[in-house]
Amino acid sequence: MTAGYDPHAFEPFAVTVDLAVFTVRAGALHVLLIRRGQEPYAGTWALPGGFVLPRESAETAARRELAEETGLAPGVVAALHLEQLRTYSDPDRDPRMRVVSVAFTALVPDMPEPAAGGGGDADRARWVPVGEAAAPGPDPDPGSGSGPDPDPGVGSGLAFDHAVILADARERVGSKLEYTCLASAFCPPEFTLGELQAVYETVWDTALDRPNFRRKVLATPGFVEAVPGAARLTGGRGKPAALYRPGPATTLHPPLLRPSEGPTR
Repeated sequence: MTAGYDPHAFEPFAVTVDLAVFTVRAGALHVLLIRRGQEPYAGTWALPGGFVLPRESAETAARRELAEETGLAPGVVAALHLEQLRTYSDPDRDPRMRVVSVAFTALVPDMPEPAAGGGGDADRARWVPVGEAAAPGPDPDPGSGSGPDPDPGVGSGLAFDHAVILADARERVGSKLEYTCLASAFCPPEFTLGELQAVYETVWDTALDRPNFRRKVLATPGFVEAVPGAARLTGGRGKPAALYRPGPATTLHPPLLRPSEGPTR
């Protein structure tokens, strides 16, 4: 211990981690939630997370808690690219004690189903459309034995300050599509520009102008590459749409910026 330093002179507090993990499923942006099995907020939906142990880093704790509470395979969790979002430190954010949380976020394709029963202090885990996750409340009479628990719906809100974290995380992942090529990972190996546009519209929750989107994508070096001679019918009476595959670029120069104003879907 450093000479002259008294650790008891400072009130102790805990450090936790919270994770906002997103994916696109059935054409909608989803976030991974757990239902808390313990107080505080027992029976309420929340982001996965938990306390950082004395001898582990915040990122190590985040991966451990994600695996414990969702049942996702260790290999899946280890491969996630977690991006630190920000620190949440309001003194009253947790009713138990002073708790500072380090939040992480990720937007990843092809995510498997979590273990239905959850784990750790979670009694259930599932992917939830972000539109519903903004304010899912406790399930009515959870664990009553009368059949499967209802899906989470609009209710009293997420536990703790997780609605704030979720909103911040959604803004962050939306920004990632502006300057990275991540959107193509949510498309088939060969895709139409309409399918790529649908990914942007799903994550941004904004309808995009088709000709303008096409022009920007094709003018961005290395974003996509045309598949010679390949085309796909996309419905209607028009000619088949050209197919593309991801190009060699990992970042977009210039960035593909969200419209400042425009119709939401």
